[in-house]
Amino acid sequence: MSQNQLDARRNEILTGARTCFARYGYEGATVRRLEEEIGLSRGAIFHHFRDKDSLFLAVAEDDAATMVATVAEHGLVQVMRDLLHAASASASDTGEPDVTGWLGSQLEVSRRLRTDPEFAKRWAARSEAVAEATRERLQRQLEAGVLRADVPIGILAQFLELAYDGLVLHLATGRPVQDLEAVLNLVEGAVRRK
Repeated sequence: MSQNQLDARRNEILTGARTCFARYGYEGATVRRLEEEIGLSRGAIFHHFRDKDSLFLAVAEDDAATMVATVAEHGLVQVMRDLLHAASASASDTGEPDVTGWLGSQLEVSRRLRTDPEFAKRWAARSEAVAEATRERLQRQLEAGVLRADVPIGILAQFLELAYDGLVLHLATGRPVQDLEAVLNLVEGAVRRK
């Protein structure tokens, strides 16, 4: 296989695994369920990933890398808007937000951070990358004169992270998504220079 084919196969595995982990949780995402969701044999899956834990970590790292890139370019509020847009689109179809994609993997990461100290140690660097991207983005906005200057950047970053965590919890519990765009406008307005 060419490198492009290997990369495409890896992305295919990550996409299916993300859905499986989100739907069933880490423990419930058995190898059989992973095979069914991904549409590949365990040999094909674990040719690319050492074991289920490595596969889950790759899914979470992939999501974290996407989040860091979005934060660096557009800010953490844009990550929240993207999440809300995805949840709103699925809610308009089913009446409830879809937690089988990125949101679901975030929830599973949160659960494992609370219950798996070894995972929490390995995850610390990824979490710090998101926090660092947020602080750097806020610093650039401060230098451009669009960010409020009366609150330290560290406090503004924590405020945005708490808003993000609250949005994830709100969506995960199946609460309504209407009017949340106005809430995100309020969050964004709270960190901007008046």
